[in-house]
This record gives sequence, C-alpha cells and structure tokens, in this order.
Amino acid sequence: MRLDDLRALNLDFLITLKGVVTLMRDPEQTNSVFDVEDGLRHTKAAEAAVEFAKSKPGVSEIFAERYLPAPPDMDALQQLPPGSLGHVYATYIMEHGFDPNFYRVGKVEDDVTYMFMRMRQTHDIWHVVAGFEPDVNAELGLKAFELAQVHRPLAAILIAGGLLRTVFKTPDQLDRLLDQIAIGYRTGAKAKPFLAQKWEDHWEKPLAEWRTELNVEPMSVYVP
Repeated sequence: MRLDDLRALNLDFLITLKGVVTLMRDPEQTNSVFDVEDGLRHTKAAEAAVEFAKSKPGVSEIFAERYLPAPPDMDALQQLPPGSLGHVYATYIMEHGFDPNFYRVGKVEDDVTYMFMRMRQTHDIWHVVAGFEPDVNAELGLKAFELAQVHRPLAAILIAGGLLRTVFKTPDQLDRLLDQIAIGYRTGAKAKPFLAQKWEDHWEKPLAEWRTELNVEPMSVYVP
C-alpha cells in the first residue's frame, strides 16, 4: 500500500471515529452521521455493500445510469392526489418541519459515492414507504431495514451505537429498540429492492400500490 493511500485510510478512520463518538453523545447530530459515512468510503465494507446491492434486480441499472434527480418541489407534490407517494411524502416532510435537502452533498466519483448520495437523497422516501416514524428508535429500525436491503456499513455502525447508548443511558427502552430493529430487518429482507426504484418519476402512484408492488407491510409505523 502506498504511503498516500495509508494516510487517506488513517484520515478516514479518524473522521469515522470522531463521528461515532459525537453520535454516542447526541444521536441527533446529523452532520456526524455524514462524517461517519464519508469516512467509510474507501473501506472493503463499502465496496462489499455496493456489490451486494447490485446483485439485486434493477439496482445495477440505477448505478450505471447514476440516477440522481433534482430535489422535489414540495408545493407541487402537495397538489397531487391524497394517498399518492408524492402527497404523503410532502405532508410527512412539512408536518415534521423537515428540510427535504437536509443531506450533505458529495461528489459522485464511483459506485460507492453514488450509493451514499442516492441513499441520502431518498432517506425520507424510505421512511414513508417502509413506514418508520422519525424518532430515534424507529430511525434505527429503518437502519436495520437498510442493512437487510443493501448491507450499508453506516447502518450497522448506527445500530451498534444505538444499542450501546440505550443499554447505558435508557435501558428501559431496550425492548422497544430491539423490537424496531427486528421489524426493520425482517421487513427489509422481505421487500423488493428500494434502491432500484425511481420514486421521483412516479410521485403520483398511490403509496399503497408502491407497498404492494415492493412487498412492504408497515408495522408500528407511519401509515397515512
């Protein structure tokens, strides 16, 4: 390994470690989530996740196309029929006061950085379609869903950190967290590939239809 490569790996490790420590203190620090993932971009785990994801039907085509549509117009989505993915998504975003463009934008240079960007771009769409509420435990349930779907390294790290934090800080919540993780993993393992979907090209499709087509049965969760 060249010295420059070794330095890059060491820097990535330090960035990831800093992000993990910050998240253990405060799980709502979104920038630390991106620090963790950005620090994983040169790892074998990230490369393995890409290969696993691309082994699923339709995902390789998305990677080849580098499909990354423009940010959605919330006002336009709210004009779509109630029950459509676009309408439910816009309602979800606005009711919770979220920024649909909350994520850190990185340069897409290869399959790994493309997967990072596409997962960030569609994070709240996955929330809505899979049905997980935007609280800490349900967020980790969604991470278990991602782990089943694409073996995302960030998801494994956040689940591990969430379990440790719960054991030491809020042990009374452990059963609820484990339940959400179990639901997320089972649901993600059964569902068809979310990463293969061009959600933004079909905002008008009913959410119920999406869920039927993708074999998703929301449990304990965000169901409009």
